[in-house]
Amino acid sequence: MTNLLSNRDARRVFLAKQGLANPPNRALTKAGLLQLIQDIGFVQVDSISTVERAHHLILFSRNQTYRREHLTELLEKDGALFEHWTHDASILPSAFFVYWKHKFHREEQSIVERWRKWRGEGFEAAFEETYKRVLQGGAIMAREIKADGHVSGGWWNWHPNKTALEYHWRTGKFAIAGRTNFQKVYDLVERVIPAEFHSPEVEHDEFVDWACRSALERLGFATSGEIAAFWDLVTPQEAKAWVDAHREELVEVLIAPADGGKPRPSVALSGFLETLDSFPEAPARIRVLSPFDPTLRDRNRTERLFGFFYRIEVFVPEPKREYGYYVFPLLEGDRLVGRIDMKADRKAGTLDVKRLWLEPGVKASAGRLEKLEAELERIARFAGVEKVVLMEGWRG
Repeated sequence: MTNLLSNRDARRVFLAKQGLANPPNRALTKAGLLQLIQDIGFVQVDSISTVERAHHLILFSRNQTYRREHLTELLEKDGALFEHWTHDASILPSAFFVYWKHKFHREEQSIVERWRKWRGEGFEAAFEETYKRVLQGGAIMAREIKADGHVSGGWWNWHPNKTALEYHWRTGKFAIAGRTNFQKVYDLVERVIPAEFHSPEVEHDEFVDWACRSALERLGFATSGEIAAFWDLVTPQEAKAWVDAHREELVEVLIAPADGGKPRPSVALSGFLETLDSFPEAPARIRVLSPFDPTLRDRNRTERLFGFFYRIEVFVPEPKREYGYYVFPLLEGDRLVGRIDMKADRKAGTLDVKRLWLEPGVKASAGRLEKLEAELERIARFAGVEKVVLMEGWRG
């Protein structure tokens, strides 16, 4: 018998799994921050700081007592976190590092061929030279080994040594020791990741089991494709084979979508249905989410669960944008109720709110606007500006 999970229960479970049902103002210690990141799995890193960088806003949306210096210490001093790729650059618990070694091996097998098509023959000559330089001279930034006369540009215009740094990072020989003005500082992985996280080696089957099981734990329920996409460590075929091989440990559930359409077959770990009542409701307050929030990571899943279509329009030409360059989703309780376009003007000391869009059927009631204004005040304090400025026409 397949069990039907209501859309409301599905949203409640997923938000709880993603750390968005915890009390947002309970004091968060450094140890608590590490546990939070371990619970949600990863925190994506991005350079855009329209209001605040993505990783800081992701953590702040879950707990308003979050302190940036705790994250820096965990990353750069304690070695309890490391930075690498999931679907994109992310901050991860170093306790997961042994599993990422399998990703390094896969990257090593494929990356040179991919990059040779991009860079042409001979670019690998810089690999050994760059490795020796870091081995002998210590941590380094790409700008410190830039070739004379090289014109900077995007990833397509990396100089050979920058390519080498990224190659050694992607394949696990280098690690990110820190960032200066958001630029990576590279060093040997053994100088950055504490020895306790390098072993024991994990066999391939154990690696696949961990990748699938840990993804399902953090999603609550999922299809095999969603399991594979969570960490982007295993292939969809490997995830499907894992589900098929572990049927006795799983329960089938049908997830009701937000639009009232056909329920989606998924699986959950056994015992899941018995624990449904233990998942708390998300706080009723409105919270601003980062466009890179892990809750939104799988855009199709977000649309099914919340009835909320969201795309980042950074790379969409301005005349073709539906909303704006960098628009923030709004979470109210267990619903995604709208989006907001705003920017921190640090010179003027203001958080400039340009435009609010509420979802169809969501009313701009006095109570809802009060909750939004309270959240904007919290965001302004976090961004280090003095006041919120609601710009002319912000209500549309």
